[in-house]
Amino acid sequence: MRYDAEHKAKTRQRVLDEAARAIREDGPHRLGVAGVMARAGLTHGGFYAHFPSKEAFVAEAIAHMFEGGPTAMLEKVKDAPPRQALTGYIDFYLSARHRDSRSGGCPLPYLAVDAPRLSEASRERYARGVARLTGIIATHLAALGRDYAEDEASSALAELVGALTLARAEPDPGRSDAILERSRAHLKRRLGLEPAQ
Repeated sequence: MRYDAEHKAKTRQRVLDEAARAIREDGPHRLGVAGVMARAGLTHGGFYAHFPSKEAFVAEAIAHMFEGGPTAMLEKVKDAPPRQALTGYIDFYLSARHRDSRSGGCPLPYLAVDAPRLSEASRERYARGVARLTGIIATHLAALGRDYAEDEASSALAELVGALTLARAEPDPGRSDAILERSRAHLKRRLGLEPAQ
C-alpha cells in the first residue's frame, strides 16, 4: 500500500518525536533505531523510507529537539515587549518544572556533554539550535538598548544551560532550588530586567 506525502510526513514527525524523547532519556549514542520505531508503532524495516542512515537520523532528531520547548516559547513571545519576553523566558528556563522534566525542555543540557563526540552533521544541527536561541535572545536585548546584545545573549544562554544542568545534578532539593533562584535573580539583574524601583 502506498501512502500520500502527508501521511509520510506525519509518520516521520512521530518517529522524530520518539527519537527526541529517547535522546533525552538515554543520550544520542544509545539511540536504538528498532526501539524508536517500535515506540512510534512502526517496524524497523520502515526506517529507511524516512532516513538514509542512523547518523542522518540522529542529526534530524537533534534538529527536531530544537523545534519545541524553550525555542518554541521564545518564538511565541518574540512580539511581546522585550523585558516581559526575557523575564518570562528566564523564569521558565530556570524553573523547577523545567529542571524536573525528563522528556521535554531545552535540548542543550541534554546534549552538551555528548556534542563533541557527535557526527559533524549532528554538531551542525546543535550549533544551529544554539545560534537560533542566541539570536532570539539578542534581538530582545538589542530592543532594550543593550550595546553588546549578541555577546550578552551568548553569555546568558550559557548561564541558563549551566545553571539548569547543575540544578539537575544536585541531589539536595533545597540546594537545587537555590541554584535556580540565584541564577534567575543574577541574570535578571545583569541584563537590566529587574522592575524599576
